[in-house]
Amino acid sequence: MLLPERGGGDWLTRRPYHVLGAPGERGVAFQHPSAARAALPPDIAFLRAEGVEDRVLIRAAAAAAEAGTDAATALLNAGLVEETAYYRALARTLGASYLDGPIPFGPGLHFPETLVAGRAPLAPGSAAAWVLAPRGRTITALLDSALWTRPPAITSPTHLREAVFTAIPEQVADHAAHDFARRMPERATACEPTVWWLLVLGLALTAGFSLYAALPAPLARAVMLAAQCLFLAMTTVRLAAVAIDAPVTAPAAATVPPLAETALPVYTILVPLYREAAVVPGLLRALAALDYPPAKLDIKLLIEADDRETRAALAPVLLPARFEVITVPPGGPRTKPRALNAGLPLARGDLLTVYDAEDFPDPGQLRLAAALFARLPARTACLQGRS
Repeated sequence: MLLPERGGGDWLTRRPYHVLGAPGERGVAFQHPSAARAALPPDIAFLRAEGVEDRVLIRAAAAAAEAGTDAATALLNAGLVEETAYYRALARTLGASYLDGPIPFGPGLHFPETLVAGRAPLAPGSAAAWVLAPRGRTITALLDSALWTRPPAITSPTHLREAVFTAIPEQVADHAAHDFARRMPERATACEPTVWWLLVLGLALTAGFSLYAALPAPLARAVMLAAQCLFLAMTTVRLAAVAIDAPVTAPAAATVPPLAETALPVYTILVPLYREAAVVPGLLRALAALDYPPAKLDIKLLIEADDRETRAALAPVLLPARFEVITVPPGGPRTKPRALNAGLPLARGDLLTVYDAEDFPDPGQLRLAAALFARLPARTACLQGRS
């Protein structure tokens, strides 16, 4: 499956692309040129010794400078280096072990705090006390720490998330289903037994029909006529709404000056999927076509644990690090809000949007929304686009 990337990338091809590894490992070892080298940010400069071409690193550094972000994020989010390969190389540079199998977690594992911090305790007796999955500028801070009394273990953010979800699935499912009600019970919908509401509805209907049957014929006809007039009025309002322009509550798109690349915020996109294998290719093409700096995108595809079809459709696609496929642990109620609640605590963006699987957003939608949010009062919490 080949999907185009804005700017002409080929991160979804099947060929090995900037794979890091020791000589003899499967992949491609790139030799950097002997010509003069450009100064590079430290969070990617160490990759020269791992055999990544200077042109790739310079491209990532230029993208980071243009977007106003760190070079490691620009490199990984653009798919220039695969995430696991990058973190293996980072571990070698730090002289730390890299964990790619089951992680022996110690006590104190919590969702979502562990993943937000990007570190987790390891079991007593492990070679390291902690395992780290650093992102962004934290990587530079680690590289600046020249001396370690006991180096931490390193893993990729994706592997740490998957390992945490495997280790404490009940805690993740409970957080997704019940955390909001625990923190803000006054805003949560009360979970009352459905049978009581059905009983009340049945009693009300019985009382209404009994009262209607007891009315004199002229009064009964008047009640029926009033009900029909009310239904007609509601239908008329709905039909009229199709033809009436929505009120303008924000500046028109044409009058909103775009934000500079460095001023654009990180944007999180949550996409809940359930048995949506048929639309996965089109969805990924639409998300890849978004006119937004890849280094500032945080796209999370949320799938249910029993959704083998969608997982199988996503498995062969080589996605860059700005895409995350998150499998929500089993639990109830199995609804779209629960899936969103599992991904929401992991959102890294200042702005957030939710797309359905069938959505094909305009490529410029995120830039326009960011510009509008920047102009509108700080109390503005949401923008609604017209469909």
